[in-house]
Amino acid sequence: PQPLARPAAPPHRSPMFEPWQRELLHSLGVARLATIARDGRPHLVPVCYALLGETIVIAVDEKPKRPGVELARLRNIRRDSRVTFLADRYEDDWQQLAWVRVDGSARIYARGEEWPEALAALRLRYSQYHAMALETRPLIEITPENVTGWRFA
Repeated sequence: PQPLARPAAPPHRSPMFEPWQRELLHSLGVARLATIARDGRPHLVPVCYALLGETIVIAVDEKPKRPGVELARLRNIRRDSRVTFLADRYEDDWQQLAWVRVDGSARIYARGEEWPEALAALRLRYSQYHAMALETRPLIEITPENVTGWRFA
C-alpha cells in the first residue's frame, strides 16, 4: 500500500517551542502522555518520544503488553484526540529544574511505516528501537496547540 502523505504545516506558523524547550526535550529520555479516559479521568503513561520539527512522535513499541488488547492510550485518542504531554527534569540542585508541557491533538498512524522520518528520529534517540519492527506498529503524532514551560534559570 502507498504510504499516506503527512500534511505540511502552514508556512506562516511561528515555532511553538523556545530554544531552551527544544534543548530540554532533546536531552530527556522519557515524558508522560495524558489522554482522556472514557469516564473523563486523565490516563497518564510514561512514553519514549522524539521531537520532529514542531511535532512530537511516540511509537507503540514491542515491550510486553496484553496480547490482542488495544492500549488504553490508543482507545482514548480515537475517542478524544485532546492530549497533554509533559517532559520534566528533576535534579537535587533545584537550579536545574525545568519542564515543558504540550497541550495538543493526537493522531494515530495505524503503522509506523506511514511516516519513515518519525521512525528514523525515534531510532536515533533509542537504540532499543533498532531491533523492533516499529513499521508494523501504531505511531502517535502530537500537534501542539499550546506549549508552556518553566525553568529555574
